[in-house]
Amino acid sequence: METQELHRGRLIDHIQLVVKDLPAAQKFYTAVFKELDIPLGGSGDGYFWADELFVSTPESDAAQGVLTGRHHLAFQARDETMVDAFYQAALANGGKDNGKPGERPYHPGYYAAFVLDPDGNNIEAVYHGMAKRSAPSVTIVF
Repeated sequence: METQELHRGRLIDHIQLVVKDLPAAQKFYTAVFKELDIPLGGSGDGYFWADELFVSTPESDAAQGVLTGRHHLAFQARDETMVDAFYQAALANGGKDNGKPGERPYHPGYYAAFVLDPDGNNIEAVYHGMAKRSAPSVTIVF
């Protein structure tokens, strides 16, 4: 069998689910994450998170932009220029504006753009500023 190599942690930055019943979602995810040995990262007014998954109510500040009722997916970008290019390419190819490129209040240096894809999913590209990574990705070889 040929050796294969996978990289994890370089494409998806985070996923956000907007839910109708936050307590039910938190109960569900707390239980399944316990079995997977994944701790909840935290919670706030109308949201909770674990690792790269954010779960919020439609009213939460975390659910910014036009509520799509679908998924929110964020791709990692290497710099602000890449975020800007993502935004322009998305608009030129069927996407709709859901938040022009710019700094967001999530943490210092959080620079992102949001678009709705042709199916109404909220797609984001994000650059986290000058934050340092411990590695470009996790390499899995089998």
